[in-house]
Amino acid sequence: MRITQGTFSFLPELTDEQITKQLNYCLDKGWAVGIEYTDDPHPRNTYWEMFGLPMFDLRDAAGILQEINNCRKTFPNHYIRVTAFDNTHTVESVVTSFIVNRPADEPGFRLVRQEEPGRTIRYSIESYATQAKRGGSRY
Repeated sequence: MRITQGTFSFLPELTDEQITKQLNYCLDKGWAVGIEYTDDPHPRNTYWEMFGLPMFDLRDAAGILQEINNCRKTFPNHYIRVTAFDNTHTVESVVTSFIVNRPADEPGFRLVRQEEPGRTIRYSIESYATQAKRGGSRY
């Protein structure tokens, strides 16, 4: 199963050249770029760990790509995404994000059905990453 979160997630993996073009686009717009990583990409897990501080003053895509590669070396089996923050008045939020690294094994999610009184049925999503007790894994 392939996790689909953020921009470009339905496309094949981006090459470093394509990532650099996207970084240049973000920088041309004046957006600050940050790098985040996680081992549990549940759709409601919106707070990934930051790899360093957001690069508000960095205006060079090569420098950001170097930080992405450092994050890839540090966390090769994690999801890594780039986020771009627009700090202009009335926006002040993340305007784009895209995944730049995936683990070799993406465990995916399962749909859990709960029947409740009456005819009520509730559904929730659980990450297989939280269910599997594999050696060396987070859980």
